[in-house]
Amino acid sequence: MRLPTWTRFLLLLATAGAGGGLLILAASYLYLAPQLPPASQIREVEYQIPLRIYSRDMKLISEYGEKRRQPVSYDQLPQPLVQAILAAEDERFFTHNGVDLKGLLRAAVELARYREIRSGGSTITMQVARNFFLGREQRFLRKFNEIVLAIQIERVLSKEEILELYLNKIYLGHRAYGAEAAAQVYYGKSISDLSVAQLAMIAGLPKAPSAYNPITNPERALVRRNWILLRMEETGALTHEERLAAQQAPVSARFHAAQPEVDGAYFAEMVRLQAMELLDGDLYTAGIRIVTTLDSARQTAAVNALREGLHSYDERHGYRGPLTKIDVSALPSLPDISAASSEATPEQEALASNDDEAELNKTITGLDPDIAAWAALIKDQPRIGPLNPAIVTAITDKQADLLFRDGKRAQLAWDDIRWARPYINDKYVGDEPNKTSQVLKPGHVIHVRPSGSDETRRWRLAQLPRAQSALVSLDPDNGAIEAMQGGYSFSVSNFNRAVQSKRQAGSVFKPFVYTSALENGFTPASIINDAPVVFDDEKLETAWRPTGASGKFYGPTRMREALYRSLNLVSIRILRQIGISQAMGTLDRFGLPTDSFQRDLSLALGSASVTPMEIASAYSIFANGGYRVSPWGILRIEKENGDVLWQAPEVVLCEKQDCQQPDSDVELEAVDAPPSLAEVLHSDESLNSDADGEKEHPVIQPDPVMAPRVLDARIAWLMNSMLQDVVRRGTGHLANSLGRRDLAGKTGTTNDQVDAWFSGYSPELVATVWVGFDNPSTLGWGEYGGKAALPIWMSYMGPALQDTPDRQMEQPRGITTVRINPENGLLARPQNPDSITEYFIEDQVPDLEPPLGLAGGNSAPEQIF
Repeated sequence: MRLPTWTRFLLLLATAGAGGGLLILAASYLYLAPQLPPASQIREVEYQIPLRIYSRDMKLISEYGEKRRQPVSYDQLPQPLVQAILAAEDERFFTHNGVDLKGLLRAAVELARYREIRSGGSTITMQVARNFFLGREQRFLRKFNEIVLAIQIERVLSKEEILELYLNKIYLGHRAYGAEAAAQVYYGKSISDLSVAQLAMIAGLPKAPSAYNPITNPERALVRRNWILLRMEETGALTHEERLAAQQAPVSARFHAAQPEVDGAYFAEMVRLQAMELLDGDLYTAGIRIVTTLDSARQTAAVNALREGLHSYDERHGYRGPLTKIDVSALPSLPDISAASSEATPEQEALASNDDEAELNKTITGLDPDIAAWAALIKDQPRIGPLNPAIVTAITDKQADLLFRDGKRAQLAWDDIRWARPYINDKYVGDEPNKTSQVLKPGHVIHVRPSGSDETRRWRLAQLPRAQSALVSLDPDNGAIEAMQGGYSFSVSNFNRAVQSKRQAGSVFKPFVYTSALENGFTPASIINDAPVVFDDEKLETAWRPTGASGKFYGPTRMREALYRSLNLVSIRILRQIGISQAMGTLDRFGLPTDSFQRDLSLALGSASVTPMEIASAYSIFANGGYRVSPWGILRIEKENGDVLWQAPEVVLCEKQDCQQPDSDVELEAVDAPPSLAEVLHSDESLNSDADGEKEHPVIQPDPVMAPRVLDARIAWLMNSMLQDVVRRGTGHLANSLGRRDLAGKTGTTNDQVDAWFSGYSPELVATVWVGFDNPSTLGWGEYGGKAALPIWMSYMGPALQDTPDRQMEQPRGITTVRINPENGLLARPQNPDSITEYFIEDQVPDLEPPLGLAGGNSAPEQIF
C-alpha cells in the first residue's frame, strides 16, 4: 500500500534531519578534535596526592596538601560501590561508547525548555573527560568537547580503567578526592570495609558534594542515599529485602580528620622544611612519601614522657584556675552520673579530640536538650594534645561532675583534684585544699587529661603547662633521629625547641671540659681542690665568686667524684689549668658551635648556649666510643607507588687515617640533602625503561658519609665510666630505678634554676632533655636537672630500651685497672683496706703511695690542681 504524501514527506524530513544532525556531529567532531588534548594523555595522568611523612616502620606522622586522596585500583573497589555509582550516574555505562544518546536528548529538551542544561546528560566517561581535561562551567561548546573526548577515551581505555580514574579523581566533599579518601573522611574506614548503605551514601556525593553531604546536610543526604538504594534494586544489584534493610540504616557519617598514627608534628615540620629546599612547587601534590628515621614506639614514649614530666612540674607549682567561668544558674540541673563514668575511655578521648565544628554541632544535635544546653557552652574550646575541655556541672565535697563537648559525662575523683593548691608565684603555692569547692565550682571550664595505667585509666584535673621542654634521641652509631619532641604541643606553639632554642647548658656541659682535661694529662684520680675562689676581672663591675649549688665545699676531690657530684669550683680549676684554647679545640671536635661561646672560665659552668640537638649529638661521641656523627632524619624519599627516588647515604665510622674529616661548618640538613632530586622528579631524560617499557626513576644514593674518630677510644671509655658513676651514685642516681647497668649521663642546671637538663645514653641510644620557660625565668626552688629533666629522660628511656639488653662498652686496649687510695689518688698498697678500683691509660698509672703507718702514708698527692 502506498503511503500518503504527507507521511512520506514527514519521513523524508525526519531522515534529512537525522542525516543533517549526523553531519553536524561529524563536522563538529572533525572541527573540535584537533583542538583538544589527545585522549591518550590520560594514561599518563598523575593524581594530585598530598605529601606524606612516615616513621621508619611506615606509620603516618603528618600529611601536607589541600586534597586528601588515596588512589586505589579497580580490583580494590567493592562491587556494590560500582553498582551504586552506575545506578546513580550512568546505568548504561558498560554498553555505550562514551556517549548516552538518551541522556543527551534529555539534556537537549531541558536546554530548549529551560534555556539551561539541568541534568547534563553526561556519562561517567564524559565526566572523566571534564575532570581531567576541561573546566566545570556548563556551556554548550563544553558539552560537545566532552562528547569528543569521551569517544576518544573509550578507544584508549577499558571500561574498568575509566571507572578507576573516575572513582579516584572525583571530588566528594570535605577535601576528599576519590572514593577511598571519602570513606576515610566520612567513616574513618577503608572503602572495602563499608556497608552497602555507606557505599550508597558515597555514591550520592558526585552529583552535589555539598547539597548531599551526610555531615552538613544529613536529611538531604539520606533522601539521596535511599533513592540510590532503590535504583540499585531496579537495576538488579540488590534484592527487595536487601534494599529495605539498607534503607533502615542510620546516617553514621561524621568527620574524620587525617589522623596521624604517630604524634611527631615537630619532627615532621623540620623534615617538610628540608624537603622544600629539595623539591619544586609540586611538593604537596606529587604523591611524595618521605620515610624518616623516626621510631614510632620511641616517639610515642618521648611525647608521653615530656608531657607527663611537664604536668608533674606544673602540679608542683599550683593551680592557676579555670579557663573561664560561666554563669550556669539559669541552666537545668543534670541527673547524677555513676562513679564508673570517671574512667577515661578511648572512645571519649577520640570524640573529645574532634575539633570539626560541623561534627560537634551534629553531635550536640539530637542530645537531650538539657545536656545540649550545657555542651553548647564549650563547643568552641579546642583540645590541646591530651588536654580535653570540660565544664563542671556539679560538685560534692570530694568529687566533681563533668560534661564534655560531645555531651559525654564523667566524674573527677578527689585524688585527681587534691593536687590543686593555688598558684602564687613560681616559688610559692597556697595551702592544700580539703574539699572540691576550694578548687572547682559549677560553670568552671577546665582541662582534664587521661591519667593512670591502661587498667586504671581515669580523668585528672589539668592545665596547659607554662613551662616547656624538648627531647631529642639519636642512634649513636649513625646519628639517625629516633625520637624528637620540640614542645608540649605543636598546635599551641610550632617553635621547635629541640633544634631552634639555644639555652645555657649548665653542668650538662662539664663532661666536655673533663674530656679536654683527660686529653691534657688529667686522670679520673687527679685531685682538684673544691674550695672557694675569687676572680677579679676588669670587665666585671665586681669580683666573680662562683659557688656550688649546695653551698658546701669538699676540699681536695678526685676528678671522678667531682663529676658525679657536679662540683662547680673543680670544673673552673680544671679549665683554668688546661687553658681555654685547649678546651675550645676539644669542643670543636665535639661539633659544638664554639664561635658563639664566651672565651672565659664561665664556660666550665656551662655558660655556652646550645640546642638540645647539639648536646645530643655531642653525647653520641661518648656513647659510640669516640666517633662524631651528624644528626639526620630522612631515610628515603619515594613515590606513592613505592618507587624509591633517594636513599640516605650509609654512615661509616672510621679512623682518622681511613676517612676525611668532615667540614665542621656542615649544617644539620647536609646529611639529609639528596643532590639533584628535583631534577630526577621533573626531567624525563633522567628516566630509564624497564623490560615492560615502564619508566623508572634512578635511585639516588649519595656517597657514604664518613664519621671520623674525634676522641681517643681510651678517653671515650674513661669518660663513659665516669658518666656511669653520675647515674650510679651522683646527681643522676634516680635513673638506677630503670634497673640497667649500662646507663650514663649528666644533669645540668643554670643559675637560679632557669634551665634544667639531663643528657644521657646507653651504647644503643642517646637522649637529651631540656626544661625551662620560653622567656627565661626561674623554674622555682629545687627545680634542678635531676628533678625537672631527669624524670622525663627516665620515662622515655625505660620504654625506649625495653627490648634492648644491657650492653657495656667494650674496654679498649691501653686501659688498665688498679686500686688507688681514694684520699690522694695514688696507687694503693695491697694492705690498704680503704683502697678502691680505678681505671687509667696504661702510661698514666699514678705513683705508689707511701707505706701505711709511715709519715705521709695518707698524705695528699704531690700536686693538687
